[in-house]
Amino acid sequence: MKTKEPKDEQDELTLVSLAQEYADEDKARGLLESLYWPNGPVCPHCKNTGTAAKGVVALTSKATSKRPGRKGLYFCGSCRKQFSVTVGTVFEGSHIPISKWLMAMFIICSSKKSISANQLHRMLKITYKTSWFMLHRIRHAMSPEIAMLKGTVEVDETYVGGKGDQRTVSARKTPVVALVERGGKMQARVLSNVTQKNLGQVLNEVVSKDAIVNTDEHPIYRNPLKNWKAHQTVTHSKYEYTRKNDDGSMAGINHCESFFSLLKRGV
Repeated sequence: MKTKEPKDEQDELTLVSLAQEYADEDKARGLLESLYWPNGPVCPHCKNTGTAAKGVVALTSKATSKRPGRKGLYFCGSCRKQFSVTVGTVFEGSHIPISKWLMAMFIICSSKKSISANQLHRMLKITYKTSWFMLHRIRHAMSPEIAMLKGTVEVDETYVGGKGDQRTVSARKTPVVALVERGGKMQARVLSNVTQKNLGQVLNEVVSKDAIVNTDEHPIYRNPLKNWKAHQTVTHSKYEYTRKNDDGSMAGINHCESFFSLLKRGV
């Protein structure tokens, strides 16, 4: 007996449904508009939502016109400029079909360990140069806004790339520091080298002074974290990776370790 799938599973967007239902460019553009403009078109130039005296209208070609009008084009009655859903986004100025952009974004977001431009080029049947261009634009769009991390923040550093002993800083490895707010967002920064000055600068830019900062026992964190609410450490050299504090909270930097694991697998 065939069972009926729950409604939420039926409506779930997958790569298969995306390729089948939105391969058509008009449908793909309609999906992008519904995601980008859930309440209707918004002018990217003057932010007119159509509620002003002069609203936003979709442009269509006249029946007598010999030149077909551009689909998905709108006109703002307020600033009197034309626009489409791609204006002001990473898709602007690109001749790549929106359907390809949607599939590329889905693949990148569903690949936990990242994806290479070569793999994307094979999956979407586009050139390597095009897939590289798309990857960089999508990653740029995914860059988080700089916001102060609060609550309990884990901080740790590692070295990425090259060969050799990770304990020695060499020109073949790139230092990366990760700052993770438990239950919230995270920031990662590339450092020229791991020093108290560089770490202190990153901490001042990213972490609120009211935060409880968790690190390992590395002495390089002691001076930069003197002005924070609290500094808790775990001693990895003694195989201590988490510790339950007297107030019931947990000290540790396992979220940073998980991030580094995924980062290095992706690289």
